[in-house]
Amino acid sequence: MYDVVAIGELLIDFTPRGVTADGTALFERNPGGAPGNVLAILARLGRKTALISKVGEDQFGEFLISVMKNIGVETKNILTTKDAGTTLAFVHLDSKGDRSFSFYRKPGADMLLGERDVDIGLVRNTRIFHFGTVSMTCDPSRGATLHAVKTAKENGVIISFDPNLRPPLWSSLQEAKEVIKVGLQYADILKVSKEELEFITEITDLEEGSKYISEKYGIHLILVTLGASGCFYRLGAQIGNLHTYDVKTVDTTGAGDAFLGAFIYQVIDKKKALTDLNKSEMEQMIDFANAAGSLATVKKGAIPAMPTVAEIEECIKTVNKLVRF
Repeated sequence: MYDVVAIGELLIDFTPRGVTADGTALFERNPGGAPGNVLAILARLGRKTALISKVGEDQFGEFLISVMKNIGVETKNILTTKDAGTTLAFVHLDSKGDRSFSFYRKPGADMLLGERDVDIGLVRNTRIFHFGTVSMTCDPSRGATLHAVKTAKENGVIISFDPNLRPPLWSSLQEAKEVIKVGLQYADILKVSKEELEFITEITDLEEGSKYISEKYGIHLILVTLGASGCFYRLGAQIGNLHTYDVKTVDTTGAGDAFLGAFIYQVIDKKKALTDLNKSEMEQMIDFANAAGSLATVKKGAIPAMPTVAEIEECIKTVNKLVRF
């Protein structure tokens, strides 16, 4: 039995690494992709995880499989293909460490994952199944993702969903919205950014927007990440805001994934149904996740920056909260 299985993209993040003497930008190769990032922190925290994905039969694909294996993620379902190269993402950082992306994915190997590539036994044999929508931008990976999600749902697996909207990867934002709405139909745990919540609901108020999604799709647990302002949550009818931690941010790539992975770690640790969680437990879990997300920003790259349990606990004990509500 696995703790968490995820499906989706595994790619290379080329992260800014200064400039040459003549001012030419330098980029550092780092492993990335939201599902892989979520599993990476879970593995770092000691959970048994596996990823269903596809990479190119190239040096980048070999590197990604090696990284995931070394961090402790099961890689037997990370397949390779000669039909497309591994997807590349160039990360652009502003003065605050916030990032934007340029993708080289026309197509990328992750887009070629098909239904027949999905190990159904693996999907059935996990406590939590996680997915996003980068793998749902087009077929065949869209069909493969939905096939896996439906199978997990039918077998009573808890479903974690992070839309992870990346507008450049979609043919239109309207299509993106419709596909996200399909994903919402299966979610038990939803993690969205403030911007994604507004995109989905066209409601700017966090309380009203989360209430709309909770009532329309029956999602009991909603996490709205707010960057340096922490996290807003909805647990059934209960809502709240929690501040995050005041750290020296270098690169925010993977911070939301670190947050979600650390939160899922706590869900597994509680050994309780989501509907049985109380407000106190919820806020303790989010505090732990906030610390993890904060720590993931103090180093370059996503997977290389994922913290350990000891580092998260030390952050909670010693680092001040960053109050920005």
